[in-house]
Amino acid sequence: MAMTLSQHVRQRHTPELAALITAIADGATTIERRIRTAGLDDILGAAGSENVQGEAQQKLDVLADNTLIEVMKALPSVAAVVSEEDDEPLIFEGRPNAKFIAIFDPLDGSSNIDVNVNVGTIVSIQPVKPGLSVKESIVQPGTEQIAALYVNYGPSTILVYTAGDGVHAFTLSEGEFLLSAEDLKMPEQGPYYSMNEGNIAESQMVYGKAISRFRDGTLVGGKKYSSRYVGSFIADFHRTLLKGGVFLYPPTKKAPNGKLRLLYEANPLSFIAEQAGGAASNGRYRILEIVPTEPHVRTPLIIGSQSEVAAIGGLISISPRE
Repeated sequence: MAMTLSQHVRQRHTPELAALITAIADGATTIERRIRTAGLDDILGAAGSENVQGEAQQKLDVLADNTLIEVMKALPSVAAVVSEEDDEPLIFEGRPNAKFIAIFDPLDGSSNIDVNVNVGTIVSIQPVKPGLSVKESIVQPGTEQIAALYVNYGPSTILVYTAGDGVHAFTLSEGEFLLSAEDLKMPEQGPYYSMNEGNIAESQMVYGKAISRFRDGTLVGGKKYSSRYVGSFIADFHRTLLKGGVFLYPPTKKAPNGKLRLLYEANPLSFIAEQAGGAASNGRYRILEIVPTEPHVRTPLIIGSQSEVAAIGGLISISPRE
């Protein structure tokens, strides 16, 4: 039988970190069960509330958020959790020896649930830094991450994680995550670009130029690219991890600072991308080196294979700031 996730993390990491990753996987298993029967359980559709970003919460957003908070609350090693769905960090008092802060998007792409498209969970694990309070430790650059993982709820449910020693994938089978790929590597160049092209007219001109040059084969080595865009970040990133290429979400007139959140979307997936040999940038700077100003700060994002990220960055570096 293939190695289980719990066996894998216990062999490689400290007992506290192994317990946290295993607990998150247990929470994801619970979320997966509810997703599979969502159409039968009256948990599809909007919950009638908004999150801190002003986005309409789906019923499954709330369920996934509560599930992850409960599994992490049970671990004395966790000092606090930060969720996309909650205005403020939840700090667990009376834990002076707690080591970790868990920062997560409990259900990425949840608006796609109603039409049965892939969704996911994204988690970043950061340390409580010596000399800093728990609240101060939340706003650290992504280089300080201890681990990052995502769960892609699709035709099969796959958990992908890194703790700085490569990227490993596990497939859910009969309630257990089993090792299905170890030390994943992203191709240096891929066949696809992934962007919501409906936003091109609202984006800086350089991004439209990049898309045109992907199409005609003049951006990277004379190769013409195909477009692939699911609209769930996890689904688009997972394809990019396996097949190569690039995902980009540029700043727009509506979202001049970008749409994706740095701490619980861009940082964890950038950590995974780099560990797999890829790259991630906001167009001018490495994502993992950006110092956040608050927990819900947003960022533009270009993430994927080295060749494509570098090519887009090169275009941006020589273009006038708009």
